[in-house]
Amino acid sequence: MTAKEQIDQLTDRLNYLNYQYYQEAQSEVSDQEFDLLLKQLEKLEEENPELVRDDSPTHRVGGTITKNFETVKHKHPMLSLSNTYSEDELRDWDERVRKGLNGADFEYICEIKFDGISLSMSFEEGLLTRGVTRGDGTQGDDITTNVKTIRSLPLRVQEGQLPFGSTFEVRGEGFMPNAVFEQINEELIAEGKTPLANPRNSAAGTFKMQDSAVVAARQLDCYIYELLEEKHLLRTHAESLEALKKAGFNVSDSWQKVGDIEEAIAYINKWEAKRFELPCATDGIVLKVNDYRQREELGFTAKSPRWAIAYKYKAESKSTRLKGVSFQVGRTGAITPVAELEPVILSMTTVRRATLHNSDEMERLDLRKGDFVFVEKAGEIIPKVTRVDLEKSLDHENSEPFEFIGECPACRTALVRNEGEAAWFCPNEAGCPPQIKGRIEHFIQRKALDIDSLGEGKIEILMENGLIGDAADLYSLRFEQLLGLEKVHVDELTGKERKVSFKEKTVENILKGIEQSKSQEFAKVLFGMGIRFVGQTTAEKLADYFGNIDALEKASLEELVAVPDVGEKVAQSIVEYFSNADNQVFLSKLKVAGLQFEQGERNQVQEGESLSGLILLYTGTFENYSRDELEAKIIANGGKFVKSISKKLDYLIVGEGAGPSKLAKAEKLGVKMISEADFEKMIDQG
Repeated sequence: MTAKEQIDQLTDRLNYLNYQYYQEAQSEVSDQEFDLLLKQLEKLEEENPELVRDDSPTHRVGGTITKNFETVKHKHPMLSLSNTYSEDELRDWDERVRKGLNGADFEYICEIKFDGISLSMSFEEGLLTRGVTRGDGTQGDDITTNVKTIRSLPLRVQEGQLPFGSTFEVRGEGFMPNAVFEQINEELIAEGKTPLANPRNSAAGTFKMQDSAVVAARQLDCYIYELLEEKHLLRTHAESLEALKKAGFNVSDSWQKVGDIEEAIAYINKWEAKRFELPCATDGIVLKVNDYRQREELGFTAKSPRWAIAYKYKAESKSTRLKGVSFQVGRTGAITPVAELEPVILSMTTVRRATLHNSDEMERLDLRKGDFVFVEKAGEIIPKVTRVDLEKSLDHENSEPFEFIGECPACRTALVRNEGEAAWFCPNEAGCPPQIKGRIEHFIQRKALDIDSLGEGKIEILMENGLIGDAADLYSLRFEQLLGLEKVHVDELTGKERKVSFKEKTVENILKGIEQSKSQEFAKVLFGMGIRFVGQTTAEKLADYFGNIDALEKASLEELVAVPDVGEKVAQSIVEYFSNADNQVFLSKLKVAGLQFEQGERNQVQEGESLSGLILLYTGTFENYSRDELEAKIIANGGKFVKSISKKLDYLIVGEGAGPSKLAKAEKLGVKMISEADFEKMIDQG
């Protein structure tokens, strides 16, 4: 079988599996099998870059750096909708529609208004060619590279699936799933960083990130809600939604066709509570006239269509008594204040606790004993206290304020606060139980060593029995140590008891999971080690750049800053981590256990020898290359890529936003600095 045939076969197979998983909710292969097929395709594409198809699933993993997003004019304006919070105003709008259609019969399509970022995707001959943000409605930013990371979005649609032709435009709402939003915020809070405000802002910010690999890691999604096609073969919006769904687009099943405004209002009332069961944030309902000819008859105002309107739900906020303030210790030692509340129902869930984020937020709220507070869910997910209910807090001015603590609630160590950071920290990394437990939980998570046979309850039992003091101790556990261990856990919110027992099968699964984790790649081990500020993407870049743990451990601050997307703050944290004696012991134990501390080899395509004998380095971002691509280009043309500036360096390739310190050092050492265009000339001219 030729390379082209293999690439075509793998591309078609993986695209089919993606469709089955995201549209049909069926998994024909395991995640491991899928990843193996994807790696085979990546390897073939690296060896045969000219054979990479535009609909290759490898586009979904990102990796391209986009320095500037081109502004694109929309072929059809993306107008905003008029909106209302009132049922009476909906009825008034319905009456205007009725008059505009001269009393003719008509139907509405009711759709959930997903709270994200509006996107327009163009397809030519069935192939996704462009993804653009709404912008000002007339023009938006071309974010095609980032849009391609949406796994539920087809990169190619077969013509036989399209009753409306193969050249068309779809519009949808890009969003960050609630589960992803919660996970990112948990990690940010654990690292003492400010959490994301809400899923909508998070989605908008992520779609405009320069590094598509980071975008891919955030697992954004998109619901398609509109079709624009030139042949006008479909008569109604309902037909369009059904055709889009059949063609493999992610159309939410929540839409409904109704016969009049009262049915529409019933739909609105039905979904006011039910919408919280959906996987993403919502903020209302959209009503649209179903028939396209009737839409043309109704037309547009200067700002919005007359045939559609948005009904917005009011943000749910309730007052409840503040019982007290407790303090949690994260795996990095960050202290998070938590409001303990009289139970209150918000968004169909009972809320008993709400985050207060940090000491600055506590001070801003001016919380006092005996207060009532307003609570709402940030992006309808994370409960937060927004303000004091002064009408109910009758003795607020005379009450004693809640104060931030000065020592760790778990180990009584005095707290510290780093300059420029919002969080206070417990510096007792080695002896603070919640930090130790948090680091072990981080180590075993899916994105790290993926030991899913363990969990929070089992980790507690192992720690309480003195069997583990850090994650490396997991690799010394024996069957006879674990069999028979048990503990009754009491849920602090509900009071319900749950017994955790280490029976024979449980122990076998735990030990099997621990053993299998030894085969996890270097980047996952590095992420699992829990170096502060080193997230999953940064760990992957460090693993790619240094190749093994020994090179990373010996790297200077300057060498670390040279790594793509590693700033001084992250670099300093890495240096401090490896200079810590306890961390050195931990690392030694992991090495003895046999974990992977070397990056797997990558096949490098050789293009020529035009850079033979030359030593090069880059700084900044570039028009035609991601940093990884530029490094590969240097090596592919016979050059040697290095990680720091020295007298041995022949050329420093300077891009936009180049680091001033690197430029100054290069100038001082007499290193020749060239532009991206100069670099390309060197390759072209040999």
